[in-house]
Amino acid sequence: MPIPTISFAPIFGTDDASRAKVVTQIRDACLKYGFFQLVDHGVSQDLFDEVIKQSAGFFSLPEDVKEKYNKDQDKFQRGYERLRAQNFEKRTAGDLKEGYYFGADLPLDHPRVVAKKFNMGPNKYPQEVADPEKFRETIDTYYSTMLSLAKTIFQVLCETMETSNEFMSEFLDIPIAILRLLHYPPQAPDASEFERGIGQHTDFGALTILLQDEVGGLQVWDREASAWIDVTPQRGALVVNLGNLMMRWTNDRYLSNLHRVINKSGRERYSVPFFLSGNPDFLVECFPKCADETQGPKYDPVTVGRWMEGRYADTYGTSKDKAFEELSSSESKAGMAQV
Repeated sequence: MPIPTISFAPIFGTDDASRAKVVTQIRDACLKYGFFQLVDHGVSQDLFDEVIKQSAGFFSLPEDVKEKYNKDQDKFQRGYERLRAQNFEKRTAGDLKEGYYFGADLPLDHPRVVAKKFNMGPNKYPQEVADPEKFRETIDTYYSTMLSLAKTIFQVLCETMETSNEFMSEFLDIPIAILRLLHYPPQAPDASEFERGIGQHTDFGALTILLQDEVGGLQVWDREASAWIDVTPQRGALVVNLGNLMMRWTNDRYLSNLHRVINKSGRERYSVPFFLSGNPDFLVECFPKCADETQGPKYDPVTVGRWMEGRYADTYGTSKDKAFEELSSSESKAGMAQV
């Protein structure tokens, strides 16, 4: 059974009954899949088309040009991520994708940057693309649009749990929010059975909003059927899923579900995920209504920043902190046990 497709239109309307129906649909999707496709969300198709166009333009540049913007040149987690830099399943040389990271474009003298908060700093905007100004305008517009939509979705998630959203102003105060351009080359016909565009994993943060092109390849784990199900692209739709922070926050009530990409289409695949994690100093602890009445919360409180540092160190193989490794791998191991 495919993940549900949900119209978000009633959330912007005035009909309380229609809004309540959407809240119920999203609650059910979060409980069963941790995924749903969202339509009627108010984002224009022209913006979708333009961000995919700009992404493809950058990834078509020569390798030496792309490397000028490598994210490993500094500690800001911004810029180009070379092919196979990430390795989720650790059974091949790495995941068959390349990417580019953007976030809130903060100057070097911003207090969060000076304090070396994770993922806080200036963006790198490539100058070798066909129209650098158009590229930057598109990225910045898409980033702000997704951040606004993520805030609205998060408000609805609070409604699904009958939880006050009074914490949101603190949680969303200059949040770790990552826009990532991704390019998946087609897999070779004779590729290993373990070859993946991206290996099975759960997302790091609280909420992901994904734009995918028409090529397909995204798969989500269906626990009831014990099988991978395809997330068929729908023009104009956004794929929304919960991440590990939301799983911790809800005491496993909501699912941060396994997913992967396998690109056997023979075509180039492009996608643009937006990851909302939150204020790096925000302390994530179990929502009161989600705590077990007898055993209490399953997970210790953790700040957004510490959690994200641990997850990045684990998947990029850069961790030198055993505590980070143990922290970051706990939910991943639990997720892998589902398969």
